[in-house]
Amino acid sequence: MPSATSSISLRTIGATPQSDAHDHFEIVWGFEGLLEVDMGVRTERIVPGNALVIAPRQPRRFVAPRGARCFVVDADARTHHARLMPLTGSPRVADAALAHLLRYMAARPTLCAIDADMLLASLDDSQEAALPACGRPIDEAALRAWIDEHLGEELDVAALAARVHLSPTQFAARCAAELGVTPMALVRAHRLAAAQRLRSAGMPVAEIARRCGYRSPSALTAALRRETTSV
Repeated sequence: MPSATSSISLRTIGATPQSDAHDHFEIVWGFEGLLEVDMGVRTERIVPGNALVIAPRQPRRFVAPRGARCFVVDADARTHHARLMPLTGSPRVADAALAHLLRYMAARPTLCAIDADMLLASLDDSQEAALPACGRPIDEAALRAWIDEHLGEELDVAALAARVHLSPTQFAARCAAELGVTPMALVRAHRLAAAQRLRSAGMPVAEIARRCGYRSPSALTAALRRETTSV
């Protein structure tokens, strides 16, 4: 049975701070972009796929200078205290399947208590997120330009990591922390943007698919359709 003590929403956060405090637990899952949560004594950076459990009455301020979307579950303090209180304070990371679940939820027209319960369940096996190793920041402009020049090729995390002289694991963590997006979401965004430009210019779908790295014209058409329905 879905819980009646939690609710869920998908929120868009921008550069204007959103501040308040609640009598319930507030759990935030990063979905797109880099979200900063200022809790007074410290600021946590929430990247896609990570979650932050905020305790009742904890002042917090959300801000995303470059824009972000996140899922937020409000959970009753008394019902969920024993389960959630030990998880407060630091970002959490779940397994890779969570990213697929978040994309599925974002594509649905409405969210319900069952969705909230599924996200809460993902916390049970989550781990405290490791901080990415320090180093010279990723040259975002150069990386994006390189992706645009190689859209028709096989682009995976290892290929992108090699370009910036990092291991795939280091690159994935640094990409999320510094750019606010996972490596493959970055590639998908560039492929889609290029495909939309070429489609507007009247290029045949089959040629666009070849140039932009889609497996087939139908895969490109499906990607364009998803983008249209999600707006």
